[in-house]
Amino acid sequence: PTSGSNSVFSTITSTGGGRGGSLTGPGNHAAADGGSSGGAGGSASRSATPSAGTRTPSPVQGFNGASCPLGARSGAGGGGAGAGGTQAETGSSNVAGVGGAGQSTDISGSSVQYGGGGGGATDVSSSSPPNGAGGAGGGGAGGGNAAGNAGTVNTGGGGGGGLTAGAGGSGVVILRYPAVYTITFGAGLTGTESSASGEYKRATITAGTGNVSWS
Repeated sequence: PTSGSNSVFSTITSTGGGRGGSLTGPGNHAAADGGSSGGAGGSASRSATPSAGTRTPSPVQGFNGASCPLGARSGAGGGGAGAGGTQAETGSSNVAGVGGAGQSTDISGSSVQYGGGGGGATDVSSSSPPNGAGGAGGGGAGGGNAAGNAGTVNTGGGGGGGLTAGAGGSGVVILRYPAVYTITFGAGLTGTESSASGEYKRATITAGTGNVSWS
């Protein structure tokens, strides 16, 4: 799996989320850094605690994923925009870690949560310990002996862990501006403009690269 791509508007950059760690394979099960970082992979048969990724420090855009205590076969939860992920449990329960919660904003006109962390996956060779739930705000749940669940589209939610990692949810750009203006989306952008509500309109851009202008 790879880390997410950055989202950019003018001088503002939202850093892509860090990929999660693995139970097997190279890299000591370590997760990657990102705007919100990935959770570590399982630690069974390891001599050192697998590390989580680290969030982008300046400006802070999210929270760290969890590390994984020694002896845990399941993976830890990834960090969300509003909270960190949780560790997997050890011993007979072996429950995977939960993704961190996202962050709420009302820029769209109502409160919506974005950027939930992905849940950790249970060890694929175990019987049935629970997979980690995705964090509120679009995080995908772990998938165990299957693909992890994808993050929700246009929330920036993290993908859940699994035999193959779930894809992260695409992001979104929401612009709020005085209702006297009308936006024009440049070629290459997918976007919609809302009707006026109070003193404002809102433009929602869900894909592409290009310019916008107002008249």
